[in-house]
Amino acid sequence: MAKKETKKTAASPTPQASWAIALEWFQQNQRSLAVLVQPHLCPKCAKKLSAKGHTPSPEALIAAMESCCARSKDFINDQLPVMESVFRLFLVNGNRPMELEEIARQLSERRGGDPYRAAPETLLRLLKNDRYYGLQEVKMG
Repeated sequence: MAKKETKKTAASPTPQASWAIALEWFQQNQRSLAVLVQPHLCPKCAKKLSAKGHTPSPEALIAAMESCCARSKDFINDQLPVMESVFRLFLVNGNRPMELEEIARQLSERRGGDPYRAAPETLLRLLKNDRYYGLQEVKMG
Protein backbone atom coordinates (compact mmCIF):
# COMPACT_ATOMS: atom_id res chain seq x y z
CA MET A 1 0.00 0.00 0.00
CA ALA A 2 2.82 2.40 0.80
CA LYS A 3 4.25 1.91 -2.69
CA LYS A 4 0.98 3.02 -4.27
CA GLU A 5 0.97 6.20 -2.17
CA THR A 6 4.57 6.93 -3.18
CA LYS A 7 3.72 6.52 -6.86
CA LYS A 8 0.67 8.73 -6.49
CA THR A 9 2.70 11.48 -4.82
CA ALA A 10 5.52 11.24 -7.38
CA ALA A 11 3.09 11.71 -10.26
CA SER A 12 1.25 14.67 -8.70
CA PRO A 13 2.59 18.04 -9.81
CA THR A 14 3.12 20.51 -7.00
CA PRO A 15 1.47 23.84 -7.82
CA GLN A 16 4.41 25.94 -6.62
CA ALA A 17 7.01 23.90 -8.50
CA SER A 18 8.59 25.38 -11.57
CA TRP A 19 11.17 23.91 -13.91
CA ALA A 20 14.22 25.31 -15.70
CA ILE A 21 17.55 24.28 -17.17
CA ALA A 22 19.88 24.04 -14.15
CA LEU A 23 23.14 25.46 -15.47
CA GLU A 24 25.11 24.15 -12.49
CA TRP A 25 23.87 20.62 -13.25
CA PHE A 26 26.06 20.52 -16.36
CA GLN A 27 29.24 21.29 -14.44
CA GLN A 28 28.33 18.88 -11.63
CA ASN A 29 27.79 16.09 -14.17
CA GLN A 30 30.80 16.85 -16.41
CA ARG A 31 28.53 17.82 -19.27
CA SER A 32 28.48 20.83 -21.57
CA LEU A 33 25.46 22.98 -22.23
CA ALA A 34 27.36 24.42 -25.19
CA VAL A 35 27.42 20.99 -26.86
CA LEU A 36 23.61 20.85 -26.68
CA VAL A 37 22.98 24.44 -27.71
CA GLN A 38 25.62 25.28 -30.33
CA PRO A 39 24.15 23.07 -33.10
CA HIS A 40 20.97 25.16 -32.87
CA LEU A 41 22.67 28.53 -33.27
CA CYS A 42 21.94 30.35 -36.48
CA PRO A 43 25.03 31.07 -38.64
CA LYS A 44 25.08 34.75 -37.60
CA CYS A 45 25.06 33.98 -33.86
CA ALA A 46 27.49 31.07 -34.23
CA LYS A 47 29.99 33.38 -35.96
CA LYS A 48 29.47 36.18 -33.43
CA LEU A 49 29.82 33.91 -30.38
CA SER A 50 32.84 32.02 -31.73
CA ALA A 51 34.66 35.20 -32.77
CA LYS A 52 35.86 35.65 -29.20
CA GLY A 53 37.96 32.49 -29.51
CA HIS A 54 36.52 30.64 -26.53
CA THR A 55 33.44 28.68 -25.61
CA PRO A 56 30.60 31.13 -24.95
CA SER A 57 29.06 31.19 -21.48
CA PRO A 58 25.79 29.32 -20.94
CA GLU A 59 24.07 32.66 -20.36
CA ALA A 60 25.37 34.04 -23.69
CA LEU A 61 24.21 30.93 -25.54
CA ILE A 62 20.75 31.07 -23.99
CA ALA A 63 20.46 34.81 -24.67
CA ALA A 64 21.38 34.28 -28.35
CA MET A 65 18.85 31.47 -28.65
CA GLU A 66 16.09 33.53 -27.06
CA SER A 67 16.69 36.73 -29.00
CA CYS A 68 17.47 35.27 -32.42
CA CYS A 69 18.02 31.60 -33.24
CA ALA A 70 14.96 30.03 -31.62
CA ARG A 71 12.52 32.41 -33.28
CA SER A 72 12.01 30.28 -36.37
CA LYS A 73 8.51 28.88 -36.67
CA ASP A 74 9.61 25.24 -36.72
CA PHE A 75 12.25 25.42 -33.95
CA ILE A 76 9.83 23.31 -31.89
CA ASN A 77 7.68 20.88 -33.85
CA ASP A 78 5.89 17.56 -33.51
CA GLN A 79 8.72 15.67 -35.24
CA LEU A 80 11.12 16.24 -32.34
CA PRO A 81 11.34 13.99 -29.29
CA VAL A 82 9.30 15.45 -26.44
CA MET A 83 12.28 16.17 -24.18
CA GLU A 84 14.13 17.92 -27.00
CA SER A 85 11.02 20.06 -27.48
CA VAL A 86 10.90 20.86 -23.76
CA PHE A 87 14.59 21.79 -23.74
CA ARG A 88 14.08 24.04 -26.76
CA LEU A 89 11.05 25.61 -25.08
CA PHE A 90 13.29 26.77 -22.24
CA LEU A 91 15.76 28.17 -24.79
CA VAL A 92 12.96 30.10 -26.52
CA ASN A 93 11.90 31.52 -23.15
CA GLY A 94 15.39 32.51 -22.00
CA ASN A 95 15.40 29.69 -19.42
CA ARG A 96 12.80 31.43 -17.28
CA PRO A 97 11.30 28.99 -14.76
CA MET A 98 7.91 27.69 -15.85
CA GLU A 99 5.25 25.75 -14.03
CA LEU A 100 4.21 22.39 -15.41
CA GLU A 101 0.87 23.69 -16.72
CA GLU A 102 2.62 26.47 -18.66
CA ILE A 103 5.14 24.04 -20.15
CA ALA A 104 2.25 21.79 -21.21
CA ARG A 105 0.28 24.69 -22.73
CA GLN A 106 3.20 26.11 -24.74
CA LEU A 107 4.36 22.68 -25.84
CA SER A 108 0.89 21.73 -27.03
CA GLU A 109 0.64 24.96 -29.05
CA ARG A 110 4.05 24.55 -30.65
CA ARG A 111 3.71 20.82 -31.36
CA GLY A 112 0.33 21.22 -33.03
CA GLY A 113 -1.99 20.27 -30.17
CA ASP A 114 -0.26 17.02 -29.21
CA PRO A 115 -2.49 16.27 -26.17
CA TYR A 116 -0.87 13.08 -24.87
CA ARG A 117 2.79 14.04 -25.06
CA ALA A 118 2.09 17.51 -23.69
CA ALA A 119 -0.09 16.30 -20.80
CA PRO A 120 1.22 17.57 -17.43
CA GLU A 121 1.35 14.01 -16.04
CA THR A 122 3.48 12.81 -18.95
CA LEU A 123 5.76 15.84 -18.79
CA LEU A 124 6.22 15.48 -15.04
CA ARG A 125 7.33 11.88 -15.45
CA LEU A 126 9.79 12.84 -18.18
CA LEU A 127 11.14 15.88 -16.31
CA LYS A 128 11.70 13.97 -13.08
CA ASN A 129 13.70 11.34 -14.97
CA ASP A 130 15.80 13.72 -17.09
CA ARG A 131 19.52 12.90 -17.04
CA TYR A 132 20.50 14.61 -20.28
CA TYR A 133 19.13 18.16 -20.58
CA GLY A 134 19.73 19.41 -17.03
CA LEU A 135 16.05 20.16 -16.45
CA GLN A 136 15.42 20.50 -12.75
CA GLU A 137 12.63 21.53 -10.44
CA VAL A 138 13.06 25.04 -9.08
CA LYS A 139 11.45 25.80 -5.73
CA MET A 140 9.63 29.10 -5.96
CA GLY A 141 8.45 31.33 -3.17
